[in-house]
Amino acid sequence: MTYCYELKSGEIVERAFPVGKAPMAIRIKGETAKRSYEAESKSVPAPAGWPIECVASGVHPEQAGELRKHLADRGVATEITPSGNPIYTDAQHRRKALKARGMVDRSSFI
Repeated sequence: MTYCYELKSGEIVERAFPVGKAPMAIRIKGETAKRSYEAESKSVPAPAGWPIECVASGVHPEQAGELRKHLADRGVATEITPSGNPIYTDAQHRRKALKARGMVDRSSFI
């Protein structure tokens, strides 16, 4: 899930964390950025087709937590649905997550 953080300059920076695991403040560019609920509440239309729920790279619902941890441990924080399907935010996120699992989509042209 994507969370927003605000620097003292007013710049908003987005970071991905597992649902419910986002800290209230993080260090960015040598300063502390505080979570901005206001920025998170603003709706921005996603690019066409994204985010997607990928059934093909999903796991059994009992393995959803394991997949979430596996991806987070490899630096690819990914939301996993209760049914075990990853939610990819864009093509780059999808590519990184698949690579972290040793998978390649040969039909995706990526």
